[in-house]
Formats: sequence, C-alpha cells, structure tokens
Amino acid sequence: MATFLYKLGRFAFRRRRFVALIWVALLAVAGVGAATASAPAADSFSIPGTEAQRAFDLLDQRFPGANADGATARVVFRAPEGETMKDPANKAAVERTVHALRSGSSQVDRVADPYAAKALSKDGRTAYAQVSYKVTGFELSDASKDALKDAAEDGRDAGLTVETGGNALQAIPETGATEVIGIAISAVVLVITFGALIAAGLPLLTALIGVGIGVSTITALSSTLDLSSTTSTLATMIGLAVGIDYALFIVSRYRAEITEGREREEAAGRAVGTAGSAVVFAGLTVVIALVGLTVVNIPMLTKMGLAAAGTVVIAVLIALTLIPALLGFAGARALPRKARKAPKARKGSETDQVHGRQAGAGERPNMGTRWAHFVLRRPVAVLLTAVIGLGVVAIPATSLELGLPDDGSQPTDTTQRKAYDLLSDGFGAGVNGPLMLVVDGRDAHAGESVKAAAARVAKKVGGLDDVAVVTPPTFNKARDTAMLNVVPKSKPSSVETEDLVHDIRSTTHGIAQDTGAKTLVTGTTAMNVDVSQKLNDALVPYLALVVGLAFLLLMVVFRSVLVPLKAALGFLLSVVAALGAVVAVFQWGWLSSVFGVEQTGPIMSMMPIFMVGVVFGLAMDYEVFLVTRMREAFVHGERPGEAVVTGFRHGARVVTAAAVIMISVFAGFIGSSDSMIKMIGFGLAIAVFFDAFLVRMAIVPAVLALLGRSAWWLPRWLQKLLPNVDVEGEGLRTQLADTHAADGAADADNAREPADV
Repeated sequence: MATFLYKLGRFAFRRRRFVALIWVALLAVAGVGAATASAPAADSFSIPGTEAQRAFDLLDQRFPGANADGATARVVFRAPEGETMKDPANKAAVERTVHALRSGSSQVDRVADPYAAKALSKDGRTAYAQVSYKVTGFELSDASKDALKDAAEDGRDAGLTVETGGNALQAIPETGATEVIGIAISAVVLVITFGALIAAGLPLLTALIGVGIGVSTITALSSTLDLSSTTSTLATMIGLAVGIDYALFIVSRYRAEITEGREREEAAGRAVGTAGSAVVFAGLTVVIALVGLTVVNIPMLTKMGLAAAGTVVIAVLIALTLIPALLGFAGARALPRKARKAPKARKGSETDQVHGRQAGAGERPNMGTRWAHFVLRRPVAVLLTAVIGLGVVAIPATSLELGLPDDGSQPTDTTQRKAYDLLSDGFGAGVNGPLMLVVDGRDAHAGESVKAAAARVAKKVGGLDDVAVVTPPTFNKARDTAMLNVVPKSKPSSVETEDLVHDIRSTTHGIAQDTGAKTLVTGTTAMNVDVSQKLNDALVPYLALVVGLAFLLLMVVFRSVLVPLKAALGFLLSVVAALGAVVAVFQWGWLSSVFGVEQTGPIMSMMPIFMVGVVFGLAMDYEVFLVTRMREAFVHGERPGEAVVTGFRHGARVVTAAAVIMISVFAGFIGSSDSMIKMIGFGLAIAVFFDAFLVRMAIVPAVLALLGRSAWWLPRWLQKLLPNVDVEGEGLRTQLADTHAADGAADADNAREPADV
C-alpha cells in the first residue's frame, strides 16, 4: 500500500493543477445540486419491529385520513391573575384564535376547541387547543407556521398568555457562534504547530472543501433519501474534525521529509506513502464504526452513519490527493520562516532518515520525548493513575437513564418550553406526553366486540397507579378498531411513565388472551421507550461487530495481537468515562450552567451506541498515528523502549494538536439550540479528550513499556494468514534504496565509459 500511495502522492504533486481542478469541479457540482434540490419530503422517524411503530402503521390502515404521524401543535392559553378562561372576553378571544387556526392554512386537518374538548384546567385559568395537520412537521410550509404564530398573537393581543408547543414549530437547530470559535481555535493551533500560515491554512482549506462536498451532497439527496437536518450537522461535525486531522498528519510528515533533505516531490510522495497509509487505516476504522450503525435497524441512525461515513471517505481522499497538490502550489512557503532561510539539510543515510538518531542526536529533547522517558521510568504509576482517574469519572454512568428529548428539554426562552410548563402547571406533567392505545378487534374471538374489549381496556388501564385520565374510545368506520388516549400523572421523560408503558402492555396482554382483541401502545412517549429498548438490545452486537472488525484491521496494521487488544480496552475505558461525564452534566446537572444546559433529564437514547460508534473510530485515529511510528522504529531495529520514545518524539506534538483541534470542533456544537446536538458535541469532545490525553498518551506507552517485545508478538501461523500492507513503509524504503543504488551504479558506469574508450 505504501508504494501505491507514494506514487499517488507524487502524481498529485506533479499534476497539481489537474487534481485541484477535479476537486473544485466536484465542489461546484455538489453545490449546484444542493442549491437546486427540493426540501425533504418528510423526516420519517420509523422504528421497525417495535410495538409503537406497529400501532402507528395500524392507525394509518384503519383510520385513513387520521394522519397519525402528522404534525401537531398545542396552543396553550393562560388567563391573567384573578380571571378564568370562562370569562366572556377570554372565551371570545380563544374562539377567535381557534377560528384563525382553522382558516389559517389548508394543511390544517382539525382544531379541537378547548371548551368542546373540555381542555380546561381545574382552576379554570389554563386551556389548550389541539391542532392536527395533514402533513409531517418537516412538510409544513412556512405559511402554515406563520399562520400558527399569528393566531397566537391574536390571543396575546386580547391580554392572554399564549404559547405554542408540539412538533409543528420544529426547525433546523442553530449552532451559534461557538462553532466558528471552534474553527478559529483550530486555526490558532495549526499556526502554532506549523509556524507558517500557509501550512496552517492547508488543513483548514481542505477540510472545508471536504465538508462542503459532503454536506452539499447530503442536501442534494435529502429529498430523495429523506435525510434530516441532524444528518448534515453530524457530517459537518465529524467531517471537519477528521478532515483537519488527516491533512495535519500529511503536512507534518511532508515537512519532516523536507528537513531530511528530500526534494519536494519526493517528500510529498513519501509523506503520502507513510502518513497516508495511517490515514487510510484510521479512516477505515471510522467508516467501519459509522457504517456499523446499520445493525441497529433504526433508519434515521443508519442514514446519519452512512452520510457521516461518506464525508470521512471524502476527507481521506482529499488528504491523499489534494493536500500533496496544494503543497506543490505552496512551495517553500509551507515551511517555517527559519527553515526557508536555513541551508538545505544534508541528505543522510537511510538509517539516519528512518530513526533520526544520528541526525537529531544533538537536538534538545522535545516535550513528547521527555514525557515518554517519564512514562518509561514509572509505567505502573502512570497506568494506575490514568485508569483510576477514568474509573472515577465513569462512576455516574452507573446511574444512566435513557430517553428522547421533548419540549421540556427546550431552552426556557422558547415558546415550546413555555407551553410545556404552562400545561404542566395547569393539567399535570403527564398531559405533555399522552399515550395512545389502539385496540385491534379484527381477530377477536367469536361473540367478542371491539367495543367491549375497549371498555375493558379503559377500565383496567384507568385503575393503574400512574394514570390520570383515560379518554373514551374512538372507533373507525368498520367498527373493528378503537383508539384511546391515556394521560399519565408523571412527565413524559420520567422513569414512572416508562414503567407505566410496561404496566399497560402487561395488563392489556391478559385482555388480549381473553378476548382475542390485541392492544398496542404508541405515542411519542411509548416510541421513546421502544427506541431505548431497541438501542440497548443492539449495543452488545454492535460493539462486537465494530470492535471485532477494527481489531482484525489493527492486527493487519500493527502485526500484533496485544497492541490491538490494548487499543480496544483503552477505548472502552474512555467511552465509559465520557458517558459518566455526560450523565454528570446533562442528567445530574453538574456544571450545567457552564455548558448552557437549562433542563436536566434522561440522556438521549442514541447516545451510548452513537458514542461507541463515533468515538471508537476517532480513538483509533490517534492509536494508528502514534503507534504506527513506534512500530516503524521497532521493525527497523530499535529496542521497545526506544521505539516508544521515537514514536512520541515524532508524533506527540502532532497528535496533541490534532486532538485539540478535534475537541475544539466538537465543543463548538455545545452552543447549539438543540439539546441533542449540544449533548453530542459535549460527549464527543470530552471523549476525545479522555482518549487522546489519558489513554493514548499515558496508558498506551505505559502498557507498551510493561509488555516490552511481547507487545509486538504475532503467532507465526497468523503472520502467514495476515496480508502485509506495509503501513510503516518498510517495503517502500527498500524499493527506493534499491532504486537509488541502481541509479548510483549506472552513474558510476557512465562516468567510467570515457576512460575505457
């Protein structure tokens, strides 16, 4: 592989105009596609195989036109102090608002009048109108949303407090200025690392090009593939992080080759052949982790994973081709000012160039070298400190509660959150998350009617502890299916409501055995419960698949059994610690004000499996980049301890910069208005911090120091089975050395020819 990438790097350097033109053309095509694409037809959040999804599908069949998955809104009215919603003036204002809601948009299916539906609180001060739409929230037109907002203003003009909740007002989340700050921090880190603006700008430029192509392609295909806005956000987040990092490693290796006396084209080829090999395998681990999300069988998660994986592939291709092309344009400006003025380094022997021992013998040890020597002197102390520290941070993960965000997790200044709070105060927290029961009587026993079965269900469910209200059943035209609403006493995201869903299902199962009429529980809250269960069930198979494939991949890369095993165990430690930090901030509320968390609650159901997938891929980046350099030194004759020092001398500075950049990019999304993206940004940032600085920089060298030569052990039978991909570039160096020797012999022969004549 190193030889192929070496040739690719030299080709891209020589034909830089052609290579750059191709990438610019791809960016233009993707941009035009995104600009001309229509909005996505829907945001289909389906969970195949769950009871909640089966109930939704049944409602679509038995209640045609009911739009079970259509957008909904709740317009909540609150009377001033000393007044009630029954006062004539207030009642007239509500009726005008209801009329405005019905006539405001052709997408409105029905509007429930608060007085006819008896949607008034006990104290009479709060009422709400339920608005149902014919289309999903993402299909709602701007005109329909404006009509909803205008109707609320009519009520406010009459002196009422009016707020609107529900998914009708869902919008693309805003990330705010912190995302830009994250990129700015990345730029500063690159300038400090490289000491040259041109070299610092290349990773940023290529990462933005890669993200531009990836996100524009996602936008262009969003209508066809029903991709949500969160898909683009995730692709941006991961694409920026890996795009900058991969380019950083290539540019850094190029500059190292230049300082060893290489010609620029040769340096570009060798940089792509060596660091590029690590980029390919690091990218593969990320792609495996993201594509592996398909095993969960949640369409939205699958699309997010595939889209982000596509962006990673683009980042790898850009690092291997566009970076050497741009280095060709940059010339000497890619080097620090001192290096440009200094005389060209003498081209030393191949041994000097590989180890850098003779050439760098008089150089002052850098921070990476000093840290590696410190770890080698005290490997047990460093190992125990890092493991115990991560273990302590991981403790909150034992209290992990899973759920999906609702309006209660919105910022307190939004109308959705205000409506949620008004409903909770007036009717109890459970009214924000009603459950829907669907009684299917088509297969009922002879003599059993769906009406009788629905009545039994209503009576049994109404007697459960956490049930506040059970509405009378509604029947379809065929009179073989009934629908009931159940309002819990507890808030939607509480453990009590989750327990209630399980209690209802176990209770109605007995009725189904007696009557043959099956009851299915659905609604947003029930869907959240089913999603959490499905994700929990998929976590172990997913972990086995991703870690297993990556373990095999790393065995090929490192030609070792213990190094990949250590990498996988270190990852598990860092991801559990990151989950502990997420629980502490977003569930317990520690430092919540620092991170802008206005409402604590359960952790997003997708967070554990999502972090396992994304963080595993990113963690293996640093493992590959850092340990590959150690392996490179070891196979060329250095002792295990010396190899660790060599790896840190060449790689610690770059890996540190890459980790700080990735943390900055992820942390930039903590400023998002969307609680899910805020949580993802924080979780990924803290996970990269733990993995890069505690696992890869402390635990890895400590373990390698304790293992010694056995770290690189591989059974002979396995050596024969595993392909040799030459990540270290050993084959490339041998080939180049033979070529140089042959060229030298030919030159010597040519020099002797005149004398012979």
